[in-house]
Amino acid sequence: MFFASDNWAGAHPSIAAGLSAHSGGFSTAYGDGTLDQTVYNRFSEIFERDVAVFFVATGTAANSLALAAYNKPGGISFAHRESHVIEDECGAPEYFSGGSRLHAIDGALGKMDPHNLEKAVGRFAPEIVHWGRPMAISLTQSTEVGTVYGLDEISAISAITKRHSLPLHMDGARFANALVALETTPAEMTWKRGVDILSFGGTKNGCWCAEAIVLFDLDRAKELAFLRKRAAQLFSKSRFIAAQFEAYFTDGLWLETARHANAMAARLAAAIEDSASAQLAWLPQANEVFAVMKTAQAERLQAAGAAFYDWHKPHGFDGHIGEGETLYRFVTSFATTTEEVDRFGQLIA
Repeated sequence: MFFASDNWAGAHPSIAAGLSAHSGGFSTAYGDGTLDQTVYNRFSEIFERDVAVFFVATGTAANSLALAAYNKPGGISFAHRESHVIEDECGAPEYFSGGSRLHAIDGALGKMDPHNLEKAVGRFAPEIVHWGRPMAISLTQSTEVGTVYGLDEISAISAITKRHSLPLHMDGARFANALVALETTPAEMTWKRGVDILSFGGTKNGCWCAEAIVLFDLDRAKELAFLRKRAAQLFSKSRFIAAQFEAYFTDGLWLETARHANAMAARLAAAIEDSASAQLAWLPQANEVFAVMKTAQAERLQAAGAAFYDWHKPHGFDGHIGEGETLYRFVTSFATTTEEVDRFGQLIA
């Protein structure tokens, strides 16, 4: 019963097979091989326009370099206060941009409130040298607490970025989970809504180690190539990242795995909702489920083989956490089985 993180899951068999299929022979290095070019073109097909694609090793690298691509002296990027770039990157975005800052924006359950964002951006008049100046806005899709920005919500944030002539970055570590939850297209969830640059995650959704920066603002591509190299993120044998993405996209595998993970989350949420010993903190929208239960009960579940983590109370959560209770996070993946979920349901019934 592995609900600690989708990072705990291994590689999907089709992706492992893709790696094996391309493991022999010779190929041009540093992203210039035939397979690399094929995958770049596939990204453009998926997003319905020409895009520039940069393979990187981790989501941290993708987010940090995406923001560094728009760096300016005194630059400030705005993100939800509980976003990954603020809470879980160990200062990497500031490091790779040479000292830019991140400014936290409030909003209920992982999503920036547009009014709060507009107010925060407006505080930093770009002509006042002492304060620093706005540099970028970053939103996480799906969020750190399993919620999903609707298309209109993305548009509302994008409108703010455009009014202030700022780029919009999307942290898509769980991009596919959000995409299938909204039943929309990659184009509709990104550049058609004003997104300029995307951290496209594959690792959490069945890949071994495959992340990419997808750049819709092609004028930045040359600079980003140098940034990636300087950050030690240019793979020599990049075909092994390309091989994963090739398998990931074949026959819609990436959407299939995301739908499965989301469905397992919904099944797990239903089991928690039916339980007398736990309660849902809020309804899941992608593949993360949050529940409140007695700490002693959680310890019994963990002793019985269930892996999950306690979680901090997010901004905007108005539910009740009583004496001796804790908020816990459960994450499902492409590898989660109905048997695992049902076994957990039996333990908490």
